[in-house]
Amino acid sequence: MVSTNNLKNGMTVKIDGKLWKIDYFQHVKPGKGGAFVRTTLKSVPDGKTVDRTFRAGEDLEQAIVTRTELQYLYQDGENYVFMDTSTYEQTFVPGEVVAEAMKWTKESDVIELTFHEGQVIDFTLPANVELEIAETEPGVAGNTVSGASKPATLETGAVVQVPLFVNIGDRVKVDTRSGEYLSRA
Repeated sequence: MVSTNNLKNGMTVKIDGKLWKIDYFQHVKPGKGGAFVRTTLKSVPDGKTVDRTFRAGEDLEQAIVTRTELQYLYQDGENYVFMDTSTYEQTFVPGEVVAEAMKWTKESDVIELTFHEGQVIDFTLPANVELEIAETEPGVAGNTVSGASKPATLETGAVVQVPLFVNIGDRVKVDTRSGEYLSRA
């Protein structure tokens, strides 16, 4: 159990039998009445966000989670296969859990997976990744409007908007949180 006075961002708690990750919390002590804690909770399996208020000092059940860095090996049907580089143990992860992460992950990349009771429930990606442009239209000379961009397909299959001067084979840096082009690599 963990008191609402000791909550931290990123902590995972169990409320009504469901897992929730604390995205944001604020301890509020008004002039009148008792203190309370405002939280923004993100449902771990499906990503829904909910705002919820708790009384200060109220106890919540803390979920025991472990975070492990695993190397992505290959896709096996609907599942993705990851390997622990120290024990060489392979883990099969359902596609719906890591589908968002796989847009930015290529074979042999290492990402952090979060486990609860032996099941993968979440992932953590680096803030940005370097990927190669697999397909894009050539930039047309004279098409030099300030800030002009074109769609480009990356080696992982993700599509991002890039400047006109970027060509097939170029390596680009992409923000994994927003999916935006940052720079050439």
